[in-house]
Amino acid sequence: QVQLVESGGGLVQAGGSLRLSCVASGSIFRFNTMGWYRQAPGKQRELVATRGTGGSINYADFARGRFTISRDNAKNTVYLQMNSLKPEDTAVYYCNLFVLDHNYWGQGTQVTVSS
Repeated sequence: QVQLVESGGGLVQAGGSLRLSCVASGSIFRFNTMGWYRQAPGKQRELVATRGTGGSINYADFARGRFTISRDNAKNTVYLQMNSLKPEDTAVYYCNLFVLDHNYWGQGTQVTVSS
C-alpha cells in the first residue's frame, strides 16, 4: 500500500517562502512521477509542478520562476520550494505520485499567505 505524507505548510506573509516535503512509502515502482497540486476554496484542484524519476519537470505558469520542485529518488521524497508567495497562492497543497497508471494522493497541507 502506497502512502504519501506531506509536511511544511503554514502561514506566511506575502513575499515570504515555504518549503513543502512529501515522503512516499510502500511498494513503489522506481519509474514514476511525483509532484504537487493545489486546491483553493471553491476552485478545482490544479497542477503546480511535477518531476519524473528521469528528471523531466513540468510547471504551471503561475509557478514558473517562483517555485522549484526537486526530488530525492533514493528516499522517494519530493520537495517544493515556494518563494515570493502571494495571497492567491493560498490553498491546500497535495502531494501526488503517478505510477503504473495509478494516482496516489497525500492528505494535503494548508498554505496560507497573508497580505
